[in-house]
Amino acid sequence: MSERFKSLKEYVPGEQPRDRKYIKLNTNESPFPPPQSVIDAAARETECSNLYPDPTYKDLREALASAFEVEPSNIAVANGSDEILSFAFTAFCDSATGAVFPDITYGFYEVFSALHTIPHTCIPLREDFSILPEDYKNAKGTIFIANPNAPTGLALSSDKIESILSSNRQNVVVIDEAYVDFGAESSVPLIRKYPNLIVVGTFSKSRSLAGARLGYAVASNELIKDIDKIRYSNNPYNVSRATAAAGIAALSEQRYYEENIAAIKKTRALLLEKLSSLGFFCTDSMANFVFARHPMLSGEECYRLLKENGVLVRHFSSPRTDDYVRITVGSESEINKLSETLAQILRNKNNEG
Repeated sequence: MSERFKSLKEYVPGEQPRDRKYIKLNTNESPFPPPQSVIDAAARETECSNLYPDPTYKDLREALASAFEVEPSNIAVANGSDEILSFAFTAFCDSATGAVFPDITYGFYEVFSALHTIPHTCIPLREDFSILPEDYKNAKGTIFIANPNAPTGLALSSDKIESILSSNRQNVVVIDEAYVDFGAESSVPLIRKYPNLIVVGTFSKSRSLAGARLGYAVASNELIKDIDKIRYSNNPYNVSRATAAAGIAALSEQRYYEENIAAIKKTRALLLEKLSSLGFFCTDSMANFVFARHPMLSGEECYRLLKENGVLVRHFSSPRTDDYVRITVGSESEINKLSETLAQILRNKNNEG
């Protein structure tokens, strides 16, 4: 292996074990399947798998542009939002500018910095895990902010995002909106005012297509041209025919997805209520997950004991997050099972004491 990568610490995805059947609340997937029209659209294109897709993705870009009320030239598409983020690190960061992002956020930002040998600056979140826009004023590099943030679920309002943009007109600002549909404000309208803004989105969460791998960027024509230059230099056929067709069909099923989002928000409230009744502290999540800790359980212990009982959650072992677990908002029955399991774990803990 190249000397550049021998010390690389790769991104660790959420586990997908096959040793038994688990209640999976660890990777923020939707508990709802895609609608039949989306499945059918993908299946039809699978019959043409001997042919490459259109590398311009004209139909998909037009559908996304219509949904966001922008021009197709304001849209780029990719194999999941992670690929868009990778393109952004390649296109807009170098040894001089570097990257800037919070110290507690989506783990891929640090991995991409290392992968592309880009220096980066981590700005600490406040004690309550919030992002202070003033910390990013005149930043020394390209800014990456997940909004809502992961794993905390906390979101910045549109005016706070705008304050970051207005104080960084010399920098590209990337707002990663993987979870925006669950309660936060989208920054897409701001691209008309700020040519330095890139909004990144995904079909994995609210549109139930995590397995299809489809992401997109919304930005000024100039920034999209830069992203596409990297895409064409890397993999011009980066979205499969089936996935592109599924994405187009999904954009016509907005009512279905809005109903699912409403159900997930309702279940999130139920989950927060149940966790609170068990003595957990939770952040004010605007995502399809909650970030929770309990005074009697370390994050690692909570994760381990739940897994032993057939429930998967996510634990991040860095110092400031070590006491927490991130729990995906699953179906109501899954949340009830999680709650029952946690109650039993806490009873056992009390008996041990």
